[in-house]
Amino acid sequence: MAREYPIENVRNIGIAAHIDAGKTTTTERILFYTGKKHKIGTVDDGTAEMDWMVQERERGVTITAAATTCFWRDHAIHLIDTPGHVDFTVEVERSLRVLDGAIALFCAVGGVEPQSETVWNQAERYQIPRIAFVNKMDRVGANFSRVLEMMDERFGTNPVPLQIPLGEGRDFTGVVDLISMKAIHWDEADQGKTYQEVDIPPEFQEAANAARESLVENVASEDDTLLEKYLEGSEITATELVTGIRSATLKGSLVPILCGSSLKNQGVQPLLDAVIDFLPSPIDVPPIEGEIPKTSKRKSPKRDSSDTVDKVIRQADDTEPFSALAFKVASHDTVDKLVYCRVYSGTLKRGAVVYNVATEKRERVNRILQMHANKEATCDAAYAGDIVALVGMRSTKTGHTLSEVDHPLLLESIEFPPPVISVAIEPERASDTDALEETLEKLMDEDPTFTVGIDKETGQRIISGMGELHLEILTDRMIREFGVNARVSKLQVAYRETIKTTAEARGTHIHKTDEEGIYGDVVLTVAPLERDQGFQFEDRTDETQIPRQYIPSIQNALEGAMGSGALMGYALQDIKVTLTGGSTHSTDSSEVAFEAAAVLAFEKAVRQANPLLLEPIMQIHITVSDEHVGKVIGDLNSRRAQINETTSQDASNVINAIIPLAETFQYTTRLRSMTQGRGTFTLEFSHYDVAPSSVNASGTT
Repeated sequence: MAREYPIENVRNIGIAAHIDAGKTTTTERILFYTGKKHKIGTVDDGTAEMDWMVQERERGVTITAAATTCFWRDHAIHLIDTPGHVDFTVEVERSLRVLDGAIALFCAVGGVEPQSETVWNQAERYQIPRIAFVNKMDRVGANFSRVLEMMDERFGTNPVPLQIPLGEGRDFTGVVDLISMKAIHWDEADQGKTYQEVDIPPEFQEAANAARESLVENVASEDDTLLEKYLEGSEITATELVTGIRSATLKGSLVPILCGSSLKNQGVQPLLDAVIDFLPSPIDVPPIEGEIPKTSKRKSPKRDSSDTVDKVIRQADDTEPFSALAFKVASHDTVDKLVYCRVYSGTLKRGAVVYNVATEKRERVNRILQMHANKEATCDAAYAGDIVALVGMRSTKTGHTLSEVDHPLLLESIEFPPPVISVAIEPERASDTDALEETLEKLMDEDPTFTVGIDKETGQRIISGMGELHLEILTDRMIREFGVNARVSKLQVAYRETIKTTAEARGTHIHKTDEEGIYGDVVLTVAPLERDQGFQFEDRTDETQIPRQYIPSIQNALEGAMGSGALMGYALQDIKVTLTGGSTHSTDSSEVAFEAAAVLAFEKAVRQANPLLLEPIMQIHITVSDEHVGKVIGDLNSRRAQINETTSQDASNVINAIIPLAETFQYTTRLRSMTQGRGTFTLEFSHYDVAPSSVNASGTT
């Protein structure tokens, strides 16, 4: 039972971009030209293979990251098509976490758009090598050079074209390959399956020569051997150029740029070649590093100072101990759930028992599936570098590490932004309660940015997510996919609370009964932290004040108390709690007593520390025509927005601002009204900030 392709012939890549840049259209062409499917689907017709959800086909947007495997030039390409809408940025985040390389897609007209920057920065954070594809070269207003300039300005990167377009907009007929110095034209009669390499047209020869010289200079500057040949005036061969481009791409010192029109079936095969030639295999990226924690670490979510960990490196090798990261959980029609995993080391066989480090449970792998959107093929084994879906992993969630039972390893998990918008949800009838609870559990399993809580005053279930579209899709899935009958209230802002000043308080939980006594006594100080610092805990007591065995329980109780603030019961953040004193009783003290005392002291201290209400602030990017800029900016000012920048792009303008989330509800309708339906915007979470007194009074503006 051996792997089908050697590991050096495996590519784990994703396609990421701003919404409407053409990710799904490009993916459809990749599947068609690699023989994965025999007919090209379209987003507009709802026949795109990777947009398999009903909601995706109705709205024409990608909602969930879909995985597939295709084959090109004797290489296996594990490909993930990610969403472009910011409400589903979690799908991009967790996909990039497990990928080795990425295709960054840019619209030749829009250039570097807001979500382009978001996904680029996500890829930077994970140090993922990228190639770029400038799509929609056939569109009116396409400008290849301007996209390169925007990449240079916005990313501070070194974009190096491997191709230049033969014309732009309606004049676009193909590309010039700067490595082979040939022009390429695609045959539209067979949907671009065949293409011809011909001599460069005379009118493009000068531009091609200049671009080729720039390419050689850029690549040579990254390689001492090539630089020496270049300075001597010796010819650098196409093979040497490809090798040099690959090396520089893997180092991140340059980004190869290709161009074309996926919709017109032009440019996709060279893009596939570039994936093979320039993006890394699993052995070209640094080996994964994890921890082998002590058992005591896993008994508590927090380590104490004596709980050290051992670092270990696992190579991308089939003979190493097995390790994998679960990066996505999905519901399925015929099995309980699918757990998508990236295998970093070792070999996983069907029927094997693996160890989940987070849950400390053993789980049996009933089936291993190679996925194609929502279809699958069963495999006997998965190897280092593979991306597969597993069946039978009941307790595994996103971010969990799976490893061999005898070689436990903890990989770095995946962090997600906090949800910022909420609605109350309740079953239509009492008989729907169990179905609703079960469905909410499944959706939380699938989506770490979707949370469920209980309103302490009303007892209602509150579901929270990343935006209006996010919650709209989730509630629609509850009804149509899971058959749950539920009522949903109006959208609510997910406010937070914090404190303005430092305060100290004592909490005592002391009772005496005939049979036993209860004794807990805690003194603590609360102090404000910088924004988005969360919760910090420091213990300055000694054994005579509070015995050491009670400290972890006190810390856990205080973290739980952060869930409800003194003003309106919203979750607290950005608070440091310092345990400064207390007292103990030789027989009556217990964990429960000290937990209760700590919570009483904390609540008292927070009330004395000038509590504040925080509201989520969003980054908004609006694209409007010149004639509507003034009206849109005036409206933003009335919504407490702060304009950061306005940039002009041909006949359109991009307004970048920050705005309170509470001021954005129904903004789609308002913007359409102001711009005669032509304005567009994207919204993503930026930070929490102090809400004005008008919000403080009631929780609404």
